[in-house]
Amino acid sequence: MPSVLLTKRIEFAAAHRYHKPEWDEAKNRAVFGLCYNPPAHGHNYMVEVTVLGKVDPKTGMVVNLFDLKRTLLNVLEEFDHKNLNLDMPYFEGRIPTSENLACVLWSKLDAQKDIGTLHAIRLYEDEDLYAEVTAAAGLDVASVTRRYSFTALQDGHQGREWDCFVTVHGTIDPVTGMVTDIGALDRLVQDKVVQTFGHHELRQAFGTQPVTGEQLVKHIWTQLVSSLSTGRLSNVRLVQSRDLSFEYAG
Repeated sequence: MPSVLLTKRIEFAAAHRYHKPEWDEAKNRAVFGLCYNPPAHGHNYMVEVTVLGKVDPKTGMVVNLFDLKRTLLNVLEEFDHKNLNLDMPYFEGRIPTSENLACVLWSKLDAQKDIGTLHAIRLYEDEDLYAEVTAAAGLDVASVTRRYSFTALQDGHQGREWDCFVTVHGTIDPVTGMVTDIGALDRLVQDKVVQTFGHHELRQAFGTQPVTGEQLVKHIWTQLVSSLSTGRLSNVRLVQSRDLSFEYAG
């Protein structure tokens, strides 16, 4: 019988700050931006935990959902409403970025053998930013996905809002705890995507007509793929509506 993936979502709240005490303020601000600001800032984190297993012929389940939820609550209770920098020993000398926090949660949950085989953990800081670690890639690498929105005219119709999800994959920097410089990524996407297409007619921006979602997502990939400061562009997903999206991965 083939294996099945099961994903459970659960929330917790915590605060963190990006800060290297051996760096001066100028360097901390240059590298970490607003995440450096003291004393800390909080998030209502959303965790998606995906486990892999075969369907039990007696129960019809990969794992008992009640047991999975209870295990997740027990693990996350340690982090809930804590200052990750000050209260959690896992981050002594280690910046509590989403990438590093996802790895810590992986280590805690991977020890819980009654929930099946851990396949992936996706950690949302908010709706616009999440980090993901997987069994296949290992815990020294992660993916970070950032959402950007812009409104553009398509084929002369009323302006349509697009959501653009940009995913960067790479090694977690042991110094910064990040896969890529989010501030630099924000500036790149603003320049190459949001300002280029925002409140513009797509036919004029492309010089052709009509412009399809397939063309647009591939064009965005082409504009970004060679310009990242760190990490590797692994996916661009362009959402036109709740019922229609386009993806390109090179």
